Amino acid sequence: MAAQENPETVNDDISQADEEATVNDVAEDVRAEIRLGHVEDDVAHVLEERLDEAGVHLRPEKVDDMADEIENDVSS
Repeated sequence: MAAQENPETVNDDISQADEEATVNDVAEDVRAEIRLGHVEDDVAHVLEERLDEAGVHLRPEKVDDMADEIENDVSS
Protein backbone atom coordinates (compact mmCIF):
# COMPACT_ATOMS: atom_id res chain seq x y z
CA MET A 1 0.00 0.00 0.00
CA ALA A 2 1.48 3.36 -1.04
CA ALA A 3 1.71 6.10 1.55
CA GLN A 4 -0.44 9.11 0.84
CA GLU A 5 0.80 12.62 1.42
CA ASN A 6 -0.98 14.59 4.06
CA PRO A 7 -2.41 17.72 2.32
CA GLU A 8 -1.62 19.83 5.39
CA THR A 9 2.03 18.77 5.25
CA VAL A 10 2.21 19.56 1.55
CA ASN A 11 0.68 23.00 2.16
CA ASP A 12 3.14 23.63 5.01
CA ASP A 13 6.02 22.74 2.68
CA ILE A 14 4.69 25.11 0.03
CA SER A 15 4.16 27.84 2.61
CA GLN A 16 7.71 27.41 3.90
CA ALA A 17 9.08 27.57 0.37
CA ASP A 18 7.02 30.70 -0.37
CA GLU A 19 8.14 32.31 2.88
CA GLU A 20 11.78 31.50 2.18
CA ALA A 21 11.49 32.97 -1.33
CA THR A 22 9.86 36.10 0.10
CA VAL A 23 12.60 36.48 2.72
CA ASN A 24 15.25 36.13 0.01
CA ASP A 25 13.48 38.67 -2.23
CA VAL A 26 13.18 41.19 0.60
CA ALA A 27 16.84 40.70 1.56
CA GLU A 28 17.93 41.26 -2.06
CA ASP A 29 15.79 44.41 -2.30
CA VAL A 30 17.30 45.82 0.90
CA ARG A 31 20.80 44.87 -0.29
CA ALA A 32 20.22 46.68 -3.61
CA GLU A 33 18.82 49.78 -1.91
CA ILE A 34 21.85 49.94 0.40
CA ARG A 35 24.16 49.78 -2.62
CA LEU A 36 22.22 52.65 -4.20
CA GLY A 37 22.49 54.67 -0.99
CA HIS A 38 18.75 54.64 -0.33
CA VAL A 39 18.97 53.11 3.16
CA GLU A 40 20.15 55.41 5.93
CA ASP A 41 18.35 53.73 8.84
CA ASP A 42 19.46 50.69 10.80
CA VAL A 43 19.47 47.76 8.37
CA ALA A 44 17.80 45.43 10.89
CA HIS A 45 14.97 47.94 11.35
CA VAL A 46 14.47 48.38 7.60
CA LEU A 47 14.62 44.62 7.04
CA GLU A 48 12.10 43.94 9.80
CA GLU A 49 9.69 46.56 8.39
CA ARG A 50 9.94 45.13 4.88
CA LEU A 51 9.43 41.58 6.10
CA ASP A 52 6.39 42.66 8.14
CA GLU A 53 4.95 44.39 5.06
CA ALA A 54 5.44 41.13 3.14
CA GLY A 55 3.62 39.20 5.87
CA VAL A 56 6.71 37.40 7.14
CA HIS A 57 7.42 37.51 10.85
CA LEU A 58 10.81 36.25 11.99
CA ARG A 59 12.44 36.16 15.42
CA PRO A 60 14.39 39.38 16.15
CA GLU A 61 17.61 37.36 16.39
CA LYS A 62 17.07 35.99 12.87
CA VAL A 63 16.42 39.49 11.51
CA ASP A 64 19.58 40.77 13.23
CA ASP A 65 21.63 37.91 11.77
CA MET A 66 20.25 38.60 8.29
CA ALA A 67 20.95 42.32 8.66
CA ASP A 68 24.55 41.60 9.69
CA GLU A 69 24.94 39.30 6.69
CA ILE A 70 23.54 41.96 4.34
CA GLU A 71 25.80 44.67 5.80
CA ASN A 72 28.86 42.43 5.49
CA ASP A 73 27.96 41.49 1.92
CA VAL A 74 27.40 45.09 0.83
CA SER A 75 30.57 46.37 2.47
CA SER A 76 32.81 43.76 0.83
